[in-house]
This record gives sequence, structure tokens and C-alpha cells, in this order.
Amino acid sequence: MSDYQASIPASAGFKRYVPDLPLVIWMVLLTLLLGLMGGLPAVDLIAGFNQGFGRALGEFALILLPSFTLAAALSRQNLGSDAAGRTAAMASPIAGAGMICPDTAYAALSPVAGRYKLDLAFGAYAGFKLLYPAGPLIVAAGLGIGTIQVEPVLLLAIGVGLTLPVWLVGVLWGRWMAGDGAVSQTEQSISSGNLFLSFAPFALMACLLLLGGIVGKTGIGVLDFLLMPKGALLAAALLSLLQVAPDQRRDCLDSAVRRTGSLLLVIGAASAFGSVLTGMVALDQIVPAGSGLLTLLALFALTILFKLAQGSSMATFAAIAPVAAPIVAVSGVNPIAAIFAICLGSFVAILPNDSYYWLVRRDALAEQEEGRAIWILSGGAILQAAIGMVLLLAGVMIWT
Repeated sequence: MSDYQASIPASAGFKRYVPDLPLVIWMVLLTLLLGLMGGLPAVDLIAGFNQGFGRALGEFALILLPSFTLAAALSRQNLGSDAAGRTAAMASPIAGAGMICPDTAYAALSPVAGRYKLDLAFGAYAGFKLLYPAGPLIVAAGLGIGTIQVEPVLLLAIGVGLTLPVWLVGVLWGRWMAGDGAVSQTEQSISSGNLFLSFAPFALMACLLLLGGIVGKTGIGVLDFLLMPKGALLAAALLSLLQVAPDQRRDCLDSAVRRTGSLLLVIGAASAFGSVLTGMVALDQIVPAGSGLLTLLALFALTILFKLAQGSSMATFAAIAPVAAPIVAVSGVNPIAAIFAICLGSFVAILPNDSYYWLVRRDALAEQEEGRAIWILSGGAILQAAIGMVLLLAGVMIWT
């Protein structure tokens, strides 16, 4: 990924009247302007900004630092083979779900993805949103829907059925808009032994996550941490770092710190903007309670509003639950359909106020204009959401 200061794209004429500022500065200024124009007292505005800015920074630091360490270590192993890229792309939906974060999955797998980076991006995004135990489990827990109402196996089966076509749509869109692979790469051979050793960190991470799902909490702090996604990711990063020559390890860590620091600033500003906006707009009054397909469409639209305001997918899942829960409870809508309507609404869209945008944009689309990068990522995510929602509504009509 290249390090640069992102700015809002502007035409030559527009630049005459509007300063060309980094996106972080724009977000901070717009957040303050929004609060002041909305009549928020200065104390409340600052408190809301502080709360939003620091809301998820600690969690993202635990995700991004080991992810970028893993990425830097893998980049020094010359894994440029087409087989490695295809493997990373094919594993992306499972990685997105298993790591409970598309950002982590993409950052971890992108160094070996080569010309399949957009395939990986849309796959990790779809897996996190639709595959159990990620999006469906998070939304179900937020809505208060327990295992008595919804069988986990059923959630997993429906999630797989939706993920495959939704991911395929994203892949086709990305290849059409950016060509067959947004990043050019010279094909090179790599032995199966080297490929196996290089993917060993991912195998370790998968084993730890699988063991965590089987064993659950053990009461031993260190072991419980390693069996969680962030702990498993840290273990994988340490293993990958050990595979690098000792004199290159500090460079890997320095690279991880630089890339994490710049992204945390963008994420903090975006989160602050979303916090102030959602604190001023009563979105729960927009969607009336109803039943059937109308309720599903209302939940889908409501989640879109939250996602556009929040940026972060995880923050969207956390914020939508208290608003959507009473609608689901009183409407009589199928709870499984409601869960996936919310999950699909959170696809819209991959915009600059989403940390995932910057991960993919700076890596897979570094040579693209800002506006075109937004169109490729957001257009693909919107198309994924639309196709998934059509399939969900068709399934509801057939089975009810």
C-alpha cells in the first residue's frame, strides 16, 4: 500500500474556490460545521467528537498493527505466484468471517493476492457481512434473537447461499471496471514447500479460531486471548515475523506502525463525523413498523442510512440493533430474513468514511483516480447489496 495524503477530488474549476485539503481535515471541519449548524452546544459538540473519535481506535490498533506486520513480512518473501493469489482470493470470504473483520482479512491476505486483490476485497467484505459467525451472529445478538428462534446451522447455510452469488457479482464488477486484476504482476514460480511455509501463519490462525469455537472460554487469560480473532492474528503475525531475516524485522514493524498511524487518524475523524451526525438525526422515526417484505425493505433502507453515516461496518451493526429490534419484535417478520436484510443493507457502501475503503484503495487501486476508486468500490458494494436483497426477497416469497 502506498502512503499518501488523500484529498477530496475536485475539478480544475472547483479547485479555484475550494482548498485542496487532506480528507482528514475535511472530515474534522465538516463535523464541527455540522454540529454548530445543528445548534449543538460547544461542550456537547466537543464531547461527541471525542467520544466518536476514540470509540474504536483501540480495537483497530489491535487489528491493524499485527495485520500490517503480517503483510510486511509476507511482502519480503516474494510470493508473487498466481497460485498464491488464487488461494488468497478463494480463502477471503472465510477469512472475513473468521476474523470478524474485512479489514483484518484483507490486510492479512493482500500481500500474496497479486492481481486478485479486488477479488479478495469483495470476497472478504461479503464473508464478513453474510457468513456465520460474523455479521449474522452479531446482528442476531444485537436484535436479541437467540438460538431458540434461529438455528446457527440455518444461519450458516443461508449465509453461504447468499455469499457465493454476492461475491461473484463483486468479482465480475471489479474485473469489468478495473480490468482483470487492478494490480499488474509478473508471474513467477514458487515451490509448493515455500508456499506452504508462507501460508503457515494463516493455517495457525485458522486452527486457533477453530479451536476457540470448539472449546469456548477456558478461564485462562492468555489462552482465551489466543483463541480470539485478535489474539490469533497476533500469533500469526509473530510467526510470519520469525520467517523474515532478523535484520529485516525492524523494517516490518516500522512499516506496520506508519501504515497503522495514518489509518487510525482517518478512522478517528470518520467515526467522529458519524457520531455527531447520528446523534443529531432520529433515524428510528423514519422507518414505520410493518410486516413481510415491506419490513424487510425498511430494515434494509434503515441499515443503509446507518452505514452511510457511520462508515464502519462494525459500528453500523452496533448502532442499528437498538433501533431495529422493536421493529422486528412487533412486525412479525421472519427473524432470519430480518437478520440478513440488515446484513445486506450494511454493504452500502464502501466510501471514504469507511476504513475498508482506504485499505483497498491504497493497495489494489493506488493508481486509480479518487473518483474512479470510489466508483469501483462503492458501485461493487451497492451491486452486491442489490443482488443479495433480490435473492433474499425471492426466497422469502417462495418459502412463505
